Amino acid sequence: MAGRGRGGPDAARAAVARERRLHAEQVRAHRFVAGWGPKRSATTVPAPLRHWEYRPPGPVAVAFTLALVGVWLAFFGWGGGWPAVRDELPLALAAGAVVLLLNTSRTTVSDHGLSFDVAGTRGDPSRVVPLIQVREVRRGRPPEDWPAPQRRGGWWPGRTRVAVLHRSDDGTADQALSVWVRDPGAFARALGRPL
Repeated sequence: MAGRGRGGPDAARAAVARERRLHAEQVRAHRFVAGWGPKRSATTVPAPLRHWEYRPPGPVAVAFTLALVGVWLAFFGWGGGWPAVRDELPLALAAGAVVLLLNTSRTTVSDHGLSFDVAGTRGDPSRVVPLIQVREVRRGRPPEDWPAPQRRGGWWPGRTRVAVLHRSDDGTADQALSVWVRDPGAFARALGRPL
């Protein structure tokens, strides 16, 4: 376990940084649409991802998109009436769909870590949870004796809540997160901690 062996917190931080770097290299070599395989620009064939699934946009992104489309249509309706709204409706709906599509994220488990990526962006390495830090995975809400979890995404039909207990960067404290996944068993096995 990181931080519990020889070397103390400094060795734990170095191991965590190494695993995050290796996770980023493996994930960046794959396309965001994971079923399409590695990128053509990848210099070596990366190892396949252990687990990946998409998470729909959250309520803030949906509310923002609906407000944006509503304001857009209201602006044209105010200036040109109902005919202008009908003319702008396809473009406004297409723009809203693009905004929602760009807010779709992916839960990814590589050989080295767990991350939550968004299309077209580079994930923040500090948000990667290295697999060497994962201590336990449970279906449902985290137990009362666990620290308060960071929520990663919300409920969606066909998804089950999973709680993950992991160590802090220096290996001295426990942290938790909760995420909604399609197949909790496959997710836990990918993290190396079967249910």
